[in-house]
Amino acid sequence: QLQLVESGGGLVQPGGSLRLSCAASGDTLDQFMIGWFRQVPGKGREGVSCTMDMRNGGGTEYVDGVKGRFTVSRDNAQKTVYLQMDSLKPEDTAVYYCAADRRWFCDYGAAIEHGMEYWGKGTLVTVST
Repeated sequence: QLQLVESGGGLVQPGGSLRLSCAASGDTLDQFMIGWFRQVPGKGREGVSCTMDMRNGGGTEYVDGVKGRFTVSRDNAQKTVYLQMDSLKPEDTAVYYCAADRRWFCDYGAAIEHGMEYWGKGTLVTVST
């Protein structure tokens, strides 16, 4: 049973950076598709990025609103995935979640509607002066 725990959230000024971590226990992440999602309180969850499992190359796709500012990486032991967030904007304020699924193929709508195999509990990012 995979468990995911996010960390690294906090308060940052506009233009600043944060690195979120998604630490796995119970299994390695190499066989999973990994998604980062975010949710503004009172609004719906939205996708941020989709990282392929290692069998499919391990590359990452980003939604347009974060492309060029956010970067996903994995550690070598496949136990942690990172979301590096640069040039942060107030509209990036949200609770950020990581999720893992062996049969997800970067359809954020499907992930939000039908769920992923595993979700973390989220970490709050606040971008404000």
